[in-house]
Amino acid sequence: MKITFIQTGGTIDKDYPKIQNGWAFEIGEPAIVRILEKIQPSFDYEIISAFKKDSLEITDEDRSILYDICQNHDRIIITHGTDTMLQTAHFLAQNNIKTIVLTGAMRPERFSNSDAMFNVGMAMASVQTLSTGVYVCMYGLILPYNQIDRDEKGHFIKKV
Repeated sequence: MKITFIQTGGTIDKDYPKIQNGWAFEIGEPAIVRILEKIQPSFDYEIISAFKKDSLEITDEDRSILYDICQNHDRIIITHGTDTMLQTAHFLAQNNIKTIVLTGAMRPERFSNSDAMFNVGMAMASVQTLSTGVYVCMYGLILPYNQIDRDEKGHFIKKV
């Protein structure tokens, strides 16, 4: 089984500033590269960088590009910013015949207290066992895109 990881940007990929003189985090190399180097997985994988954007900057045109990329792969993990992750999940669910898991992090993978490794690890296990569909994996939850929501604090929760 081969897993395709697709970078879109978001907090998970944010890195310490190199260009903007220390004023703002930058989205650079996919965090998944560093995560996979640490765990050395026993499965085949591919990493694709679709774009490097804060999720609030992702448009429906970007989502169309992402959808098209997904059509060439079967088991997919998309790293995505949390602000619009659910919108992208709903968009990708249209006419979907793949197994797609969206995940991200509330703190950049570069931070020692990041949730990135946990969320990606859970997404890796899930994408190998779930049936066709679009899922969101955050905070120890893995739910179909239409069964997950966010509460007033921004935490991902099961829809009631």
